[in-house]
Amino acid sequence: MSKIKLKNIFPLLRSLRSYDTIDFKDDFIAGLTVSVMLVPQGMAYALLAGLPPIYGLYAGIIPTLFYAFFGTSRQLSVGPVALVSILVLSGISEFAEPGSSEFIRLAIITGLLAGIIQVLLGVLRLGFLVNFLSVPVLSGFTSAAAIIIMFSQLKNLLGLNIANSNQIHEIILKLYPQIIHTHLPTFLTGVGAITLMIGLKKINKRLPYPLIAVVFSIVVVWLFRLDQSGISIIGNIPQGLPTFKILAFDINTIQDLLPLALTICMISFIESLAIAKNIEAKRKSYRILPNVELFALGISKIVGAFFQSYPTTGSFGRSALNEEAGAKTGISSIITALLIVFILLFLTPLFHYLPKAVLAAIIIVVVQRLIDFQEMKYLWKHDRKDFLTFITTFIITLTVGIQLGILMGVVISIAQIIYQNAKPHVAILGRIPNTRHYRNISRFPEAIQPTDTLIVRFDAQIYFGNTNFFRSKIEDLVLQYSPTLKHLILDASSITDLETSGVKMLNELLSYLEKKRIKLCV
Repeated sequence: MSKIKLKNIFPLLRSLRSYDTIDFKDDFIAGLTVSVMLVPQGMAYALLAGLPPIYGLYAGIIPTLFYAFFGTSRQLSVGPVALVSILVLSGISEFAEPGSSEFIRLAIITGLLAGIIQVLLGVLRLGFLVNFLSVPVLSGFTSAAAIIIMFSQLKNLLGLNIANSNQIHEIILKLYPQIIHTHLPTFLTGVGAITLMIGLKKINKRLPYPLIAVVFSIVVVWLFRLDQSGISIIGNIPQGLPTFKILAFDINTIQDLLPLALTICMISFIESLAIAKNIEAKRKSYRILPNVELFALGISKIVGAFFQSYPTTGSFGRSALNEEAGAKTGISSIITALLIVFILLFLTPLFHYLPKAVLAAIIIVVVQRLIDFQEMKYLWKHDRKDFLTFITTFIITLTVGIQLGILMGVVISIAQIIYQNAKPHVAILGRIPNTRHYRNISRFPEAIQPTDTLIVRFDAQIYFGNTNFFRSKIEDLVLQYSPTLKHLILDASSITDLETSGVKMLNELLSYLEKKRIKLCV
């Protein structure tokens, strides 16, 4: 009995029931491959978040380890990601200077708060709440955030000192006057790194192109002492593991950070669930449980915060790499975490000469994949209403900022749901010739309508929000089909619920029809 309970608590144990040496070999190769990608990405994303690069490596240990035990996805790679990193920078820079000890403290506390919210949502089984964020909204937000992230890295790519911003017009206005002061060696280093990574990616997508760019740039800077010619480098990186710390905070800190923590909680879950579901569809050997995923992502953030980790989530790129490399279980993530531990203990001095321009180049190359041109084209061709939603969210996020962008995205999604429920689809039915089937006459023009009978199907529940619409629609149809109309048949097969307001409205409608000598049948 205890064994079953343990497997319920730790989904990893379920995947180990028939585990063998071949599976371990696959997991080891996948874990090694992901760790090779995580090292340069982690440092780049920490820099993007306004944190010292070492915190990107810290974020690759405890969260990665704990998700492996508690998560239901066997290939999801949890750690630092670009989208959450830019949210951290944009949200916390209001309260502290990026890179300062106070900024670091607030970033870690944000991760703790986001984790607590996710655990509570998971325990209360409220994972369905993310369904209120529609695909066009999420896609528009992500695409705009990716552009902001790329533009925010231009200062490091050009060797300029420009204040941070998460509004595209502000970044451009600050950048434009300074562009003549571009540091040419820094620019050439960054562009060289981008060219190298794109070239390697075209040769073989599975190559660890960020790591190759990192190693190559370190060697070049060290050999030619380019740091002495003005190229900004990472410098000394603390050696050793993150220590256990309990950070003090008060109610005012919680109030300041709660909107950011809620945003990160939502984005983190949606992003991770989308990746996990995508891999699940390919593998078809296990099930993703959304509420368990919420708990797993939350607990990894909470414990990670006590070991100096800033907010983390599932990574698109690293998860795909993990799956492609042959990962069978969460053991691959455990191996990734252990290899990061090894790097922190013994290899951090090797990154001393790493140029910041190369980390900016890594971010630009990785993040550009998040700009969803395909979704934009698809919505333009097939659904102009959803395209408008996409563009609205996209423009708001670009111009107003990332946090307000996602907030407005949620508002737009909820507004869509309210509008669809307030004005649902109404179909007039006719009989398909030589059958007893009745279909929507707008889709089946050959359907036959009786001259004295109108058959209407209302495709929603009837509640206070749409009773006026329902009655107005029926009355308009009655006027349209008068004076030959004798019967009105309401097909209620799609009406799933009828509340008090709906009952009252039907009684009023019945009186209206009786005055016109029309019989109502349901």
